[in-house]
Amino acid sequence: MKKPRAFGKVCCFITLLCLLAVSPALDSARAESAASPARTAAQLEQLVAPIALYPDSLLSQVLMASTYPLEVIEAARWVQGNPGVSGQALEDAMQKQQWDPSVKSLTAIPQTLQMMSDKLDWTQQIGDAFLAQQADVLEAVQRLRERADNTGYLKTTEQQKVTKTSVADAPAGTSRSAGAPAYVYTIESASPDTYYLPIYDPLEVYGAWPYSDYQPFSWYPPGYFSGNVLSFAAGAFVGAAIWGNVDWWRGNVNINPLRYNQFNRTNIANNTWSHNPAHRGSVPYRDGNVAQRFGDQSKAGAREAFRGKADAGRRDLAKQGGASKVADRKADGSSKGKGKASKEAAGKGKASKQAAGKGRASKQAGGKGAGSKKAASTSRAGSKQTSRPRQATGAGQRARSGPSARQARASVPRSPAMSHRGGGGGMRAGGGGRGGGGGRGGGRRSDITLKHDITLLGHLDNGLGFYRFSYNGSDKAYVGVMAQEVQTLMPEAVLRGRDGYLIVLYDKLGLRFQTYEQWIASGARMPAASPDRAAMRRE
Repeated sequence: MKKPRAFGKVCCFITLLCLLAVSPALDSARAESAASPARTAAQLEQLVAPIALYPDSLLSQVLMASTYPLEVIEAARWVQGNPGVSGQALEDAMQKQQWDPSVKSLTAIPQTLQMMSDKLDWTQQIGDAFLAQQADVLEAVQRLRERADNTGYLKTTEQQKVTKTSVADAPAGTSRSAGAPAYVYTIESASPDTYYLPIYDPLEVYGAWPYSDYQPFSWYPPGYFSGNVLSFAAGAFVGAAIWGNVDWWRGNVNINPLRYNQFNRTNIANNTWSHNPAHRGSVPYRDGNVAQRFGDQSKAGAREAFRGKADAGRRDLAKQGGASKVADRKADGSSKGKGKASKEAAGKGKASKQAAGKGRASKQAGGKGAGSKKAASTSRAGSKQTSRPRQATGAGQRARSGPSARQARASVPRSPAMSHRGGGGGMRAGGGGRGGGGGRGGGRRSDITLKHDITLLGHLDNGLGFYRFSYNGSDKAYVGVMAQEVQTLMPEAVLRGRDGYLIVLYDKLGLRFQTYEQWIASGARMPAASPDRAAMRRE
């Protein structure tokens, strides 16, 4: 029998080697098949329509920052918590943040940052398009500017300067596609240190919209009222915060090193911009070809960021452990007495075990047949008796821990197969099991990367955004919060599941997770967020 087993092991080993040799080729084939088709002109124009009339520098920074959607959320939340910070104070504050410089710069123009945060799905889509088809995105902007020029809405004003340059005057060594506009339109702020955000309805400013299936959204700052098709918000003093630019002739964005160095307090000399996957966090790249370029680097950056948070968490736990030791040393004499009593009880338990063992031995020596049955019965009874002290001790521990132990068990992340039935409707891509990932204790998988069609409905009384969204793989709409936002405001209400996605403990926020239809039926009111502080203290 030994030889067949040995032969089987050798076969398994050879099979494993073959799989290891073939897997790189399989991975390469999967990567090639995952390459995404290029976006059409209609899709690109739909994405850029809300920002195509922004000044070139601001437009470039929005495009760069859109490739880091999670940091956009964090920056928007910071601005809400620090209103009115500008100028040198803003520059000083940004040195303490770990966001990408393109995201930091947008804190100087809060309205733009707020729009990107409100329209998270759009932000990620335009960022992915920009990474995959940078030249095509910029050409789509030029086509829309040409239409705005034809309708009379793109012109020089006291807020901006518009320049038209004929393609015939293109710099040497550059070329334009056959369908490109006859002119290149540049938009500059009238003052290099002050920006006026253009506010407009894309469906009017560009004339009749030609793509009925790809209509752009309109966004207006909170409290904004205007009867004009196009108007400008109040000027925002930005200093050196806006340092991006667009090379329309070569189809890329670049950097003004002087302004970049001044705002970021660096000393770069290169004017080339490149995407930094380390700031992407856990947001996946939706384009297969872009994922091939940046995906592994993004995962490595996310791991490093998570490792830093984990190290901080371990340091906190170490501090708590030190504090618990001090508390133990200060325990009163009665607790010591209880400890001695428990030891004596344990000793008695051991003695009872020994006695039971002797009883079993004497009955086994006494005879066979019916006598052996009695011995077995006595043995089982003896084992039950000896287990009683342990059960009593365990019950005492449960009595002492009580709700805390139950809450700890409720906080354990569940696997997708165990997830609650109430979430995202059988999603597959990144969503997890049935329902988009519930959990015990009001836990829901609320990671932004698991959602699409995200729309801001309003803000809760604690400042968190309240959103309408669907889980990936399903169109069923829900209302709730974004885990990444909750993590910045109330980290104690967020867990990371075994699959790496974030889980929000809704009961700690005092919120009920529900479908969009349920929310509408209940009156569509902003729920009051009242965190369960008692549950937090028990932990």
